[in-house]
Amino acid sequence: MPHSPQDMCANAPGGDRVKIYLTPSPHWATIPGVTEAWSVSDLNRYVRQMLETDIHLQDVRVAGEISGFRTYPSGHWYFTLKDASAQINCVMWRSRAEKQAARFMPRDGDAVEAHGNVTLYETRGQFQLDVAWLDPAGEGALYREFLQLKARLEAEGLFAPERKRPRPAWPRVIGIVTSPAGAALRDLLNILRRRFPIAQVILSPTAVQGADAPPQIVAALEALVAQKPDVIIVARGGGSLEDLWAFNDERVARAIAASPIPVVSGVGHETDFTIADFVADLRAPTPSAAAELVTPTPIDDLRAGVDALTGRLTDALGSAVQLKRLELAELQAQLKGLSPQAQFASAGQHLESLRSRLAMGMAYRLSLERERWNGLAQALHNVSPLGVLNRGYAIVSKPGGGVVRRANEVKPGEALKVKVSQGEFGVTVSE
Repeated sequence: MPHSPQDMCANAPGGDRVKIYLTPSPHWATIPGVTEAWSVSDLNRYVRQMLETDIHLQDVRVAGEISGFRTYPSGHWYFTLKDASAQINCVMWRSRAEKQAARFMPRDGDAVEAHGNVTLYETRGQFQLDVAWLDPAGEGALYREFLQLKARLEAEGLFAPERKRPRPAWPRVIGIVTSPAGAALRDLLNILRRRFPIAQVILSPTAVQGADAPPQIVAALEALVAQKPDVIIVARGGGSLEDLWAFNDERVARAIAASPIPVVSGVGHETDFTIADFVADLRAPTPSAAAELVTPTPIDDLRAGVDALTGRLTDALGSAVQLKRLELAELQAQLKGLSPQAQFASAGQHLESLRSRLAMGMAYRLSLERERWNGLAQALHNVSPLGVLNRGYAIVSKPGGGVVRRANEVKPGEALKVKVSQGEFGVTVSE
């Protein structure tokens, strides 16, 4: 009897002994043959470990039909893979589901080939397939061929962003490489007529499916390049990987890369990717989207834009004309000011102004001088003898002449003459 899960051996089909290595468990003793019973958790964990350590159950490919496909808010996918007599639950986690949706979105009833690992969901004891990716049934080999060619061309730089050419903003001539009988052409023409009817459209017809399609597509593309359109659309409607395989042909990819004219690829549906998409200058998810990408704003929007621009241009011209009229009137006024008559009139006005200012200045100066002289005369009068007499003073003089200035110049009994402001009289010195 083994003593631990690491030492336990199991009988493989055919009588071979296969050693199974398990993660150590604190409940290793609770295995068959030991007296203690399994717990449900231990049993489920043990079975999951057995499944996940069996190399024959890892990286398996299982073919079947999808049923009960569900997408949860978490982003995980859950579905059943079944055949005529059995089914297995499948899960695809969000990170893988996002990548899967970009290249192939499964639906109920699709026959697929699932790649993944067999495991057990311990909580429910549910045997399931942890799916890594899905391929449509029968397309596994084609898809591997697609990946190999994609890797080789990418290594050559055919997908490099720096070699992508910008599409023209206003194409005058639009070339189309597609089948003349396909629905893709009708969709393209309807959208081109509606959005940009002034553009000329040139169709270079070709088969878009089957063994003869790749060389025809190359020839149609080369014939269209000779017409020198502004942009080329390579398109076809949706289909299976086999239906779209002509656009995964290396000859078609190299012809698109060699085109001197920008090429827009509109092949299949949004989830379909071809080598032509990667090597083209621009990938459109559908042919209709390609028609929208190569055309500018719809013609009705363009007309509305032209009308708006016309109105703005009219307003701008009106404002410019009005401004120029004002500038012209100002220049005319300046020219009038430069004429001899205007200069003479201006000089006369200036002379008259100077004359008036001179007269006013002279009158003001005379007034000032008059006031000054009046002040001087008043001051002179105030210091004159008459002025002194008017203030009550008198002049004493001797009869023979001479003004008496000091008392010792007279004698008692001497006759003197006294002059006042209003006349004069005689006096005799008494002492």
